[in-house]
This record gives sequence, structure tokens and C-alpha cells, in this order.
Amino acid sequence: MNKKLIIFLIAFLYTSIASAQKDPAALSILEKFSKKALSAPSVSIKFLLIVDDALEDNHIESEGEIVIKENQYKLTIPENIVWFDGEAIYTLVPDVDEVTITEPDPDDETFFSAPSLLFTMYREGYKMRLISESEKGSVIDLYPEELNADFNRIRLNIDKLYNLISAEYKRKDGITMILNATDYNLKKSYKDNFFSFDSKKYSNIDIIDMRF
Repeated sequence: MNKKLIIFLIAFLYTSIASAQKDPAALSILEKFSKKALSAPSVSIKFLLIVDDALEDNHIESEGEIVIKENQYKLTIPENIVWFDGEAIYTLVPDVDEVTITEPDPDDETFFSAPSLLFTMYREGYKMRLISESEKGSVIDLYPEELNADFNRIRLNIDKLYNLISAEYKRKDGITMILNATDYNLKKSYKDNFFSFDSKKYSNIDIIDMRF
């Protein structure tokens, strides 16, 4: 289950903060959301990820945290810890004492190789519409411009201070992913070594280096 969950999460992160028909009101909110995140020393999100598979009648919930600093990140969920130091991805599976090292494709402009794209992807490839506004914040729907996309809709809930409250990602295969941000923090500062795997802390671990 750990591999499936992390694939769901990365796919979700890659597309969830990601517009041709652009609703000016929706675009204005997302631009302010993006500017605030990109000007912060880091973005730390504690979350509850819910994955519902209607076809398989399967329900998965998992808590976790992701910290992003420019093009580095650390993702922590119960089954995995993933570090990306800007050059290599280290995926630790604590239950089997194993870490795998991979290298992102330099031509791959996704979350894997450029995490800060998480806050700018909305600028192209999606139609957008402001669904509602209230004292709590705004609900914005994003729709893919490509008809062969594997999802129907992304729904973002952003508060009045331009922080992420939640995001819902509905796929065509019956899978719905909901990320509820239980804490969204833009004030913490992290040193670069926070995003690097330290082998000294894991002395009895198998390291599988898959870099070319």
C-alpha cells in the first residue's frame, strides 16, 4: 500500500495547485496564493490525505507532512520518507530498512524535479472558475484543457489570507483524492541539510542507488 499511496500523493501534488478560459476572479486569487507561497522561506503543509476508489470500494486515509523550500522538499507519511535535495530523490521505507536513490529526468518539468512549480502550474493547461466566496474563503474549480487528461476536475479551497484549506482531485477512473491541510505554515526556515538524506542516522539500512 505504501507505493500506491505515495504515487497518489505525488500525482495529487503535481496537479492540485495547477488554466483558454481563465476566470479573472479565480486567477486573481491564485496569483495572490502563489505570490505568498513563493515569497516565504518555506511552505510546510501538514495534511490528511483521503483516497476513495469507487470502483474497488476502497478507502484510504493517511496523515503526513511536506516541506518545500525552492526546489527542495521533504515528504513524510507513515510508510515513507522522501527527500529531494535538488539533485537526487531519496525514498526511505522504514519497515524494510531500505532507501532507494533516483535521479529526476532533467527534462521533466514536474514536482519531482522542480517542487516550486506546485505554486505556478495553474498558469497554463487549465480552465478555471470561481465557484463561491464566503467569509471562510474561496472555492475554485480547475478543468484540464486536454480532453485525454486522466482527471475531470480539481477543486481548491483557499482562505481569505490565501492559504490552502483543501483540494479535491477527481479522476476519470473513479478515484477521488482529497487533501485537507491541517496546518499550512509559511514562517518556518529550514537549512538545506533538512532536505538531504543523512546515512549516518540510518546505519543498518540498505541503500539502492539507481542513478546512472
